[in-house]
Amino acid sequence: MPELSSPTRQRIVAAATRLFYAEGIGRVSVDAIAEKAGLTKRTLYYHFKSKDDLIAAYLDGRDQPNLKQMAGWFHAAEGDVERKVEAIFTNLARVARNPKWKGCGFLRTAAELASMPGHPAIKAGSRHKSNFETWLAGELSDRGVDEPQILAREIVLLLDGAFSVMLVHRNPDYIEAAGRAAATLVQARRRNED
Repeated sequence: MPELSSPTRQRIVAAATRLFYAEGIGRVSVDAIAEKAGLTKRTLYYHFKSKDDLIAAYLDGRDQPNLKQMAGWFHAAEGDVERKVEAIFTNLARVARNPKWKGCGFLRTAAELASMPGHPAIKAGSRHKSNFETWLAGELSDRGVDEPQILAREIVLLLDGAFSVMLVHRNPDYIEAAGRAAATLVQARRRNED
């Protein structure tokens, strides 16, 4: 079996990532991915036993970069913790204004695979959402916010709800409104440090 981080495998995942995000997982064939990667289909199947495994690798490959980006926006924001949380939403709204933005790849993939709860990509998406929620709960706890796990879950609900509504309306104002709501929730749970 090939090495998990081989350059060829990385090239396949990079090609799949571009295609899956742009067109959705159901509309992209293994032939198209192999062609985009500049490889044969046989080489692709040497590195991935199925398209399902490749879809999971696509999402697993987005996990840490997405978390790092959101953490960067959080840490770069000035002000109290509620401003830092709101900055995640504000920056996502900025990104969503790009014509190439297609929404949250994790949610879009989960929607396409809704009838397949055991699919490896559903598990990858679940891990990502849990990783973000755990990271956010830690940041909230470190900054003196009451009930950080509950609040992190509420913020995830606002975030993913806004992603969904933005896909329907193609209007990033929804995620900015969700960011203001998240900031209000954080402020209400912040301990007074007097």
